[in-house]
Amino acid sequence: MKFSRQLVVSSLAVFVLSACSSSPAERRQAGEDFSYLETQSFETWKLPQGAKPEFYTDYEIPAGQFNGPVGEAVDIRPPQQLLELVPGARTETDNGSVIMWLVKEDEMAGVWSTMLDVLQERGISVRENSDSRVETDWVNWIREDEDSGLDTRYIIERFEANRRYGFKVQLTEWRQDGQSRVASQTNRERYSTLMANLVTMKYDQQQQAEAERKALQLVKQIPVSTGKDRNGQPVIIARAPYNIFWKRALDVLPQLGFKLVERHQSQGIMEVEYNEPDDEVWAALGITPFALDGKKYNLQLGDLGNRTSIAVTDYEKKAIDEAGLTEISRILSAAMQKW
Repeated sequence: MKFSRQLVVSSLAVFVLSACSSSPAERRQAGEDFSYLETQSFETWKLPQGAKPEFYTDYEIPAGQFNGPVGEAVDIRPPQQLLELVPGARTETDNGSVIMWLVKEDEMAGVWSTMLDVLQERGISVRENSDSRVETDWVNWIREDEDSGLDTRYIIERFEANRRYGFKVQLTEWRQDGQSRVASQTNRERYSTLMANLVTMKYDQQQQAEAERKALQLVKQIPVSTGKDRNGQPVIIARAPYNIFWKRALDVLPQLGFKLVERHQSQGIMEVEYNEPDDEVWAALGITPFALDGKKYNLQLGDLGNRTSIAVTDYEKKAIDEAGLTEISRILSAAMQKW
């Protein structure tokens, strides 16, 4: 289901959940008719006087009082599942509440901080806020599988038990069509899970963004040296996968005076024009300047798995000499380490 932000009116935060069907009732109810509700009650079997009945007990229906919804009141929607987006977390339900168990205290601190971010970003007002307990104001849900909008309130807690750290989301109040009602256990669990999923999804997004940031930080420092390609020809070798080096080269080469005229990543081709940069560039890199004989060059990148080869030719498609290749490798190495 997709969440979309709506306007916040007064203290209510509004969420929209999209589904696929024609009416709210059809999304909740079985597709067949409910004529079974008109079934007549069983009557005691009347036997002739003196007859001895014989019964098989294989299909005997046990006697008892069975309470629960029937007919149109039966909700056929599958239970809402808590998204397992926090590594190592275990989940359980308790009388309509949802509890997520974590093994590390710092992970719990991260989840709790994320929960506060979610409340703020989505405009959810808070009635009570302490270090381990948050009581929300009304949250308005607009769902296509409900006949009308409904409001819910929550208590969100964190606690420690048996060397584990619990994060609990509990639905405390339910309001539909502006009228307070008693929520069924199914609905308590469903909407507690939906609220918890807002937190776990945001936590996962934050963790992925942080992992990407760290990965980019690592690939900024790419070792570069001269070497040989698979055919034994002299080339520049960058110790990074092809796609990663390609992105870094697009950023670094222009700063070194190589104007990108044309590029084709699928073919590994970069056509550049060289103009020597200002002295400040060399000073920032801590290296001496170098001069190339020409202005137009072609860089042919090759995918070597966890490395990338760079062959350099002039405008006549002739490979530059090893001295020129070494100079380009020298400035590339300095730039990849410092920029």
